[in-house]
Amino acid sequence: MTLTAQILSKIPGNPLEGLQRVDAVWQALREGTQPVPTVVQENREALLDIEWDVVICGGTLGILLGAALAQRGWRVALLERGVLRGRDQEWNISRQELQVFVELALLTEAELEQAIATTYNPSRIAFQGSPPVQVEDVLNIGVDPVVLLETLKQKFLSYGGQLFERTPFDRAIVHPNGVTVRAGEQSFKARLLLDAMGHFSPIVQQSRQGKKPDAVCLVVGTCAEGMPRNDSGDLIATFTPIQNQCQYFWEAFPARDGRTTYLFTYLDAHPDRLSLEALFDDYFRLLPDYQNVSLEQLQFKRALFGFFPCYRQSPLKPRWNYVLPIGDSSGSQSPLSFGGFGAMIRHLARLTVGIHEALQRDTLKRGALALLQPYQPNLSVTWLFQRSMSVGIHQAIEPNQINDLLAIVFRSMETLGDPVLKPFLQDVVQFPALFQTLMQTTLTHPGLVLRILPHVGLPTLVNWLFHYANLAGYATLYPLARALEPWIKTLSPVPQYYYHRWLQALEYGSGGDYRERM
Repeated sequence: MTLTAQILSKIPGNPLEGLQRVDAVWQALREGTQPVPTVVQENREALLDIEWDVVICGGTLGILLGAALAQRGWRVALLERGVLRGRDQEWNISRQELQVFVELALLTEAELEQAIATTYNPSRIAFQGSPPVQVEDVLNIGVDPVVLLETLKQKFLSYGGQLFERTPFDRAIVHPNGVTVRAGEQSFKARLLLDAMGHFSPIVQQSRQGKKPDAVCLVVGTCAEGMPRNDSGDLIATFTPIQNQCQYFWEAFPARDGRTTYLFTYLDAHPDRLSLEALFDDYFRLLPDYQNVSLEQLQFKRALFGFFPCYRQSPLKPRWNYVLPIGDSSGSQSPLSFGGFGAMIRHLARLTVGIHEALQRDTLKRGALALLQPYQPNLSVTWLFQRSMSVGIHQAIEPNQINDLLAIVFRSMETLGDPVLKPFLQDVVQFPALFQTLMQTTLTHPGLVLRILPHVGLPTLVNWLFHYANLAGYATLYPLARALEPWIKTLSPVPQYYYHRWLQALEYGSGGDYRERM
């Protein structure tokens, strides 16, 4: 029995079985043997009576948008395959990001405070052999998902939304004027279907037609008692060179019932990549050195694991009329992020306003919905960073090359200050900050580009330059587009919808949404 099996078999709920199930999916993905479901079909007959404005499939993150839309008076049905309840492990985020709940009037300040389980400072960024960088008020808030989702669920119901628990999505039929959602023997006729079922949504699988992800983030971790007291956290840390053709990154932060630690790595979906259980073995082997504690001192409360596929063609464009992917289903976070909660929070106001307007204007066909998941160059430029933090399965690079590279880049960002460092740590890239970082790094370490090029490859660099130029263009166009708003108000509703989506694409695609919230 492996060390992982020994430890996980003793944790309540037997997470070992869950790990083995997820590992089987990860193996099928690597080998390309996952079946492609056919759950969405088209029918030329129009619906005679439509009961719902919106049906949301997937309640964990769908409840966020469901509550916002129900509050605006739309008839919303929320389908959840199990019971809508948050997990016990906190979601980490920055406080300023949580203010969107107050801005949308979904939570009061008092209700928001009740949903916060932990707060800590500072956070550390550290790479083997280099001095650490410290930052405050970034991802230092631990939200209690149980409290947050229960509060939003009650708000959703009070606004007239209807929750259907233990009602798993089965299939959807797209009609000329709407969509029928089937869940077992139940049927829901709606104007719009929002897919919030996550990375492995059957709708997403059908849309992507079995395409392998361009990158994957593997994550394992635990929450445990018995570690030395530490009121600070690690946003990203390393203390080993490349091994198993992976650079291992660590994250840690205080939790209500112990300390949570994650080990994660970026890689591709090559068939020879390591399993999650093998990564967990390395986690338990290295954890004592990372937290300066022996395994015998620890009482493990929970085991955490998963893998997060990323596609260059993201956010995912709608394939059908009246069907829109949101959250993890859309792939709206960067390839560096493995938390869908943060991305959903970031886009919550944009999606709420956009979908509300689409329902008002009846712009629910595929082309109009695609504008709600626009191309965002500030996410696309991060593919170069992801590639520079991973190693090909047969690639040979210096053992500490990734550590050295990241230490130099983050030291440059620290020198440039919080306006450069903090947005990047929250998955937001802005052109001025990126330009300053590149200039600072190039001037202080001119040979760095020569080391990166053979690692990432010329095609990746050329592709990055395209998105980098677009990021500059978006940053330039956004203030100009805002200046047109008074004139746009004179247009009819449908042209206004298209203009507003263009404006939001420029805002979010340039990272301007972060600046607006500061």
